[in-house]
Amino acid sequence: MSEYRYKLPDVGEGVVEAEIVEWRIKVGDTVTEDQPILDVMTDKATVEVPCAVNGMVTKIVGDPGDVIPVGTEILFIQVDGAAPAAEAEVVAEAPKAEAPKVEVKAEPAPEPKVAAAAAAPVARAEGEKPMASPAVRQRAMEADIDLSTVPGTGPAGRISHQDLDDFIASGGRLSARAGGSSTGQTKRTGIETQKIIGLRRKIAENMVKAKTTIPHIAYVEEIDLTALEDLRAHMNAGKRDDQPKLTLIPFLAAALCKALPQTPQANAHYDTEAGVLTKYEGVHLGVATATPNGLMVPTIKHAEALDVWELASELGRLAKAARDGKATKDELSGSTITITSLGAIGGLVTTPVINLPETAIIGVNKMQVLPRFDAGGRVVARKLMNLSSSFDHRIVDGYEAAVLIQRVKGYLENPATLFI
Repeated sequence: MSEYRYKLPDVGEGVVEAEIVEWRIKVGDTVTEDQPILDVMTDKATVEVPCAVNGMVTKIVGDPGDVIPVGTEILFIQVDGAAPAAEAEVVAEAPKAEAPKVEVKAEPAPEPKVAAAAAAPVARAEGEKPMASPAVRQRAMEADIDLSTVPGTGPAGRISHQDLDDFIASGGRLSARAGGSSTGQTKRTGIETQKIIGLRRKIAENMVKAKTTIPHIAYVEEIDLTALEDLRAHMNAGKRDDQPKLTLIPFLAAALCKALPQTPQANAHYDTEAGVLTKYEGVHLGVATATPNGLMVPTIKHAEALDVWELASELGRLAKAARDGKATKDELSGSTITITSLGAIGGLVTTPVINLPETAIIGVNKMQVLPRFDAGGRVVARKLMNLSSSFDHRIVDGYEAAVLIQRVKGYLENPATLFI
């Protein structure tokens, strides 16, 4: 027997380090070649790292949240025979009596793989939020499983992938609370301490940098979407089967693309340290997207060259890729201006934070049917929505911000002009 020392591989071109998001294995587990063993994050992409050999895990280096340089030894695996020399150091094996024995069989062993004895579920207080990694939470969401009903065997009751597998295999009959649920008013006494790692940590860092670096100016305007909503309903009713359903966002994107050439400083990157503003003719439109792992901004490249149907298709494709964790680094970078929307819960007014190094972000609020006076002084029902936008006041003056949003308003309230 020998020891294989697995080094963190190069998980992407130009990547020199990665943050550990979650280990999928533990000491004592038997692992196989190509088995997913670790999730790491680089920039805004989460990468699944596979195992390189068959054997038993004897040591794990690094905890979730640790940033590890590429090439660092992160996993020690006991293997039969000589370890592959390409990425491992072969170390003299301890006497067999002092080390667990690994038997490699063609068929899986009938007993579960454990380090010693199976860990017992940790009791969770009534109302206490279950602890689990983003990956586990995403799996549970996709399987329509309430994590509060899943027993966790990790530290402080943390739910692992294995706990979720066991719960699913049991048919979901396990109870996360020994005493079962109660009725009536009860005290909620649960407290959870969560280490902020991975994408959420990067979001936090970027938000702090954006708010402390950029002097934001907000501009809010009411948009009458009555005519646009009629057009959207007409186009959806007559769409082909291979065409996506149109939402408001493709029309807003089209209006923004038509309006930006007159305010190019809002479609730009500002390098604070160099004092350089880079204006872009092409509109690389970022669309803030909520995912199980946090906020991501997939980018529609050259949105100005797409019609509303093509914009809708790209929006759907990129949003799905981001939520499934399959968006590429290129798809999550390079935006020159961003749209953010909270949909039906968007409130009346928001104050969106600019996506560095951009100079503007356009925020969509909820649409409401409200009374307004028409040209004849009669009260009529109109479909109204506020656009809440933020601009980098070092680059975009208040007047310029207003001019841009008024142009967008004109296109949306007279939607035929979008197609001229």
